[in-house]
Amino acid sequence: MESILVLTHTALSDENSVETGSALTKASLEVVTAGRELAARLSASLTIGIIGDASAANALASAGVRLLAVSGEAFIQARYASDAAAAEALCRAAQATIVLAPDSARFARVAAGVAHRLGGFIDTHITALTGSGTIEANRWFYRQRIEAVLSRAVRPWFLLLDAGTHAAFAGESAPAQVEQIAVQLPALRTTVSGFRAPSQGEQTIRPDAKILFVAGAGWTKKQPDGQIHVAEAGDLILGFLHHASASLGSSKSLVDQGGEGNSVLPFLTHLNQIGQTGATPRHQKGLSTCCHGEEPHVVGWRFIGSRRAVNLDPNCGWTRGKADVVYIADAFAVMAKVNALLEAKET
Repeated sequence: MESILVLTHTALSDENSVETGSALTKASLEVVTAGRELAARLSASLTIGIIGDASAANALASAGVRLLAVSGEAFIQARYASDAAAAEALCRAAQATIVLAPDSARFARVAAGVAHRLGGFIDTHITALTGSGTIEANRWFYRQRIEAVLSRAVRPWFLLLDAGTHAAFAGESAPAQVEQIAVQLPALRTTVSGFRAPSQGEQTIRPDAKILFVAGAGWTKKQPDGQIHVAEAGDLILGFLHHASASLGSSKSLVDQGGEGNSVLPFLTHLNQIGQTGATPRHQKGLSTCCHGEEPHVVGWRFIGSRRAVNLDPNCGWTRGKADVVYIADAFAVMAKVNALLEAKET
């Protein structure tokens, strides 16, 4: 019988983060849901391991499973040596054959090393766990154009799950019984001196946002008056991001304009790019503006729930079944009105 371990970690202590340092990350809670579903389907034992603050286990008290924790000052901040040692100790204590963990920056950095120490195998960017008698892991390849179903006999098998693929576990918080696992740390050569991140107002990429706002190259083209209004475009886009707490995406043509000497939006980088050669985010809703909806870009919208677009071209790609609603209108006028409505709602 399989023994499943769900590895979780608490949020990094950061004054700009919505999550506090004593709470489990949203991605960790999503993997808890995946682990419970998989254990129920396979009639397997389930254990949840926590790295960071052990008090975070209170949020998992209603899960009704064995809880392990590696806590202490050395495990609050992310560090390869301490995180790898903690994850290895939790895996050995749980005698896990299947290890599920969020594909976060913290675990993605150490999980392969831990799998190697235990003689196991690892697969990353898992989007679904299927199969009845066996475990089958779904993963996308070639920029989400090919979906593979993986099954392995090697144990332990580490599976890192992409964020947004499962609902976050939301049980009633209560005092939980936690088994503390002792870890013999190696000599630490890395000292965490602090945590630096952009303020919420400057941050444009927000994976947990409900809305994805995508800007296309049309924002920097000549408008009906024959002029280019890059500054106004930037103000409208940033205004919407602020009022709606949305995440910003971009088409490849827009982010490439900087290298071609054209007018650009200063807050855009290639990290904002959505599509075949960019990111494939997961948000409940998406709004595309001044973007033609070409296939290489739209493939990045595969996991967006509700799609809407604003474009002056009634024959753009979005009108050909790629969006739920398309507004044939001037994005400058539409977003100015939307921002005004959002601002009025806040006051």
